[in-house]
Amino acid sequence: MLKALKAITLMVLFSGLTFSLTGALAQPVPDASLPPGVKRVTTVEDVSEYTLPNGLHVLLLQDSSKPTTTINLTVKVGSRHESYGETGMAHLLEHLMFKGTPRHPEVWSEFTKRGLRANGTTSFDRTNYFASFGENTDTLDWYLDWLADALVNSNIARADLDTEMTVVRNEMERGENSADRILWEKVMAVAFQWHNYGKATIGARSDVENVEIGNLQAFYRKYYQPDNAVVIVGGKFDPAKVLAIVAQRFGGIAKPSRILTPSYTLDPTQDGERSVTLRRNGGTPGLLAAYHIPPAAHPDFGALRLAATIVGGPNARLHKALVDTGLAAEAGSWVYGLAEPGMAYFSADLKSDQNLERASVALLETVEGTTRAPIRADELERARNFLLNGIEKQMLDPERVAISLSDSIANGDWRLYFLNRDRIRDAKLEDVQRVANTWLLTDNRTLGRYIPTAAPQRAPVPARVEVAALVKDYKGNPTVATGEVFDPSPDNIDRRTARGSTPAAIQYALLPKQTRGGIVNVVLRFGLGDEKSLFNRSEAGSAMAGLLGRGSAVRNREAVQTEFDRLKTQWGISGSAHGIAVGLQSTRANLPAALELVAELLRKPVFSASEFEQVRNARIAGLEAQLSEPEAILGSAIERHGNPYPKGDLRYAPTMEEAIASLKAVKLQDAKEFYDEFYGAQAAQVSAVGDFDADALKSQLDRLFADWKSRQSYVRVTRPHIPVAPLALRFNTPDKANATLQGVLTFPLRESDPDYPALYVANRIFGAGGASRLWRSIREKQGLSYSVYSYLDGGLFNANMGWNVGAIFAPANVDKVKASFNDELLRALREGFTATELAEATRGLLQSRALARAQEPGLAQTLSLQTERGITMKLPAEIERKIAALTLDEVNAAFRKYIRPESLVLGVAGAFDKP
Repeated sequence: MLKALKAITLMVLFSGLTFSLTGALAQPVPDASLPPGVKRVTTVEDVSEYTLPNGLHVLLLQDSSKPTTTINLTVKVGSRHESYGETGMAHLLEHLMFKGTPRHPEVWSEFTKRGLRANGTTSFDRTNYFASFGENTDTLDWYLDWLADALVNSNIARADLDTEMTVVRNEMERGENSADRILWEKVMAVAFQWHNYGKATIGARSDVENVEIGNLQAFYRKYYQPDNAVVIVGGKFDPAKVLAIVAQRFGGIAKPSRILTPSYTLDPTQDGERSVTLRRNGGTPGLLAAYHIPPAAHPDFGALRLAATIVGGPNARLHKALVDTGLAAEAGSWVYGLAEPGMAYFSADLKSDQNLERASVALLETVEGTTRAPIRADELERARNFLLNGIEKQMLDPERVAISLSDSIANGDWRLYFLNRDRIRDAKLEDVQRVANTWLLTDNRTLGRYIPTAAPQRAPVPARVEVAALVKDYKGNPTVATGEVFDPSPDNIDRRTARGSTPAAIQYALLPKQTRGGIVNVVLRFGLGDEKSLFNRSEAGSAMAGLLGRGSAVRNREAVQTEFDRLKTQWGISGSAHGIAVGLQSTRANLPAALELVAELLRKPVFSASEFEQVRNARIAGLEAQLSEPEAILGSAIERHGNPYPKGDLRYAPTMEEAIASLKAVKLQDAKEFYDEFYGAQAAQVSAVGDFDADALKSQLDRLFADWKSRQSYVRVTRPHIPVAPLALRFNTPDKANATLQGVLTFPLRESDPDYPALYVANRIFGAGGASRLWRSIREKQGLSYSVYSYLDGGLFNANMGWNVGAIFAPANVDKVKASFNDELLRALREGFTATELAEATRGLLQSRALARAQEPGLAQTLSLQTERGITMKLPAEIERKIAALTLDEVNAAFRKYIRPESLVLGVAGAFDKP
């Protein structure tokens, strides 16, 4: 439930991505240098605000340490502003904005040509449109020109609505496959009596299907105006040039004469617990308790986030009451910061054999039990460190900062983000105890039941906050140092990266560079075993990998997380029987201590029976939840088809039922024996990108791991290409509103082979991105699918590459989707691609690859993988040089050589027995 709730936040509310920037070295543009009519409003922590005469607000967040720019347009309208019969209208408009204007008719295609990573999101309170790209003044000018044009000149045409309505409906159906998501929607509908927060942003199916184009156009003209919008530009750019471009592109739009009326509907105090029960096919039991809370601008909001983290955060009260006791597989909490009074959530996911009633009692007693078990000072400090550490890391990401301020803008003012950070920092124990006692009440709760109460406890009536007065004189924290201007070209990365082995034979790829806030990203990888020694040890090895990080012989899991938070380090450990990987994002000062803690976790793991059961229960619950899902059923069948390996081999593909049975059979002693036999650092690699001392890092790694040896040697298990017979698959999955198409075609090809660049570009044209043929036909023209794609994977260690295709759709459209896919595939093979498509795909690919290399966490992962492969950035550079020189004949020949429809394994899964 917690994972699904966060996914809902990201997809629908977007409030989970609360990043911000406080350390750019940019200075406000002097008033004398501002374009005519542009006025500076204020500057907080190097975020500078300006206005245009037509009411448009502009935020600039300059940071030249990365060669990327992000632009975001926030329009202050969301599902909260919809009227009766108009639910889903704000989200529909988000989709139709990408259908173009008379001057910009093919928006997605233009994004792909320019290598933009672009999209839009709709929430309760706002809609935003954003794009990231490699720093380029022409691209910046073009995107701002499109935003200004789209703001007031979008087509919003009947023909576009007819096709996009079905795409939105398909997106709706995708969400309807998730019982967790639907339960959240039902809880919201029951929790709110009058307010539009009780209606899902995606809207009612009847409204989406029957909306009048005239009403949609009127809604657009009312809210999509400069005085209701904010443009945010973050990353590397020239502030004076950006303001000049914004003034040129947006300044000619007239200020509207209409006046937007503030909303005034608020729900009354809830007079008793409410309940809702959802019964659907598939999935696993879950609980979701929701409590009304004040808006994000309220002085108590920071204390409420702390209270929710103390109750439902990592290793907190809910985890101990539900997961540690075996009542649930997972538990957690989430708080939405909204413009008007919203909700706090507490959830639990159960396995099929865990008792929902017992878990429900424990969850509610824990959440509503702060009066009986008062909040302790140590709990408050752990929660405070956890939240502030996350915020601090978020604030060092300049590329995403432009997007992050959208929710704070929607909540009343962008400065609320900094103000609420300060409230978390300054909250007293008595404040956190008070808000928990005030809002986490039985009579303020919505759950899957109803119980009359003789003496109800009433929470205060939620009220709005006067935000303008609240933030009027707010100044914020001092700025932090920025990083160096870094060229992310393959040649420069190779020049800056030191590769080799330590005296203890730990391979390394180290790229020291100055970064914002002294951040460093480190990846440690350890190979385990070989094909023979790992036979019948897969589940034991996976169980052992799951135990890593859940405590050590020195400290328990809670103490581990507390120490990482103290060290301002984000971390993760993942792995399988064949290897483990550790990822760290720390600072120059804290990296040595963080590595000491990692060594403690790896070399002194805890073999706790309760922790082992938690790992196993969570995995079983996850598999059980997939047993009736179309994507999982079809994906498992495709993976198993033609798999020649015997049961016990690492490469064997088990059924989901077999995987569940194996999990139930594995014992803690199996994991311990696996550790004793296989774990060690004789096949270790480390990569690091950021601010660190390379010599000190190498010396520390040898000291920590030189004497850590395994009884079994490591040899990577090969996965050679094995021809697979073509197959057509069809599965009926009752009660699932969304269907899926998946397919795979494998062939003996490596990334380093001569044919790869041409096939890579051919796939881009056919099915990757918003300008691809699959997207234009199935998504844009026909409106059959929310997501349709093709991609290449594999070919890194073996000459074995796969071409994968997929789409989601309404079950009734299965024949249309299959026919359209086949038509596009045969047309591409018969007619080939065009010179224009080749030019656009080449340009977009090269720009997107450059953008990816500018991301330091991803670059650390790339260097780590290259170390084991024994390659450098010369291979990516050579691939890109070949891409730039490709001819149309080479691209068409590669597609025809490898993409053979007669060899394709292709299937569909969905509720096809429905009328």
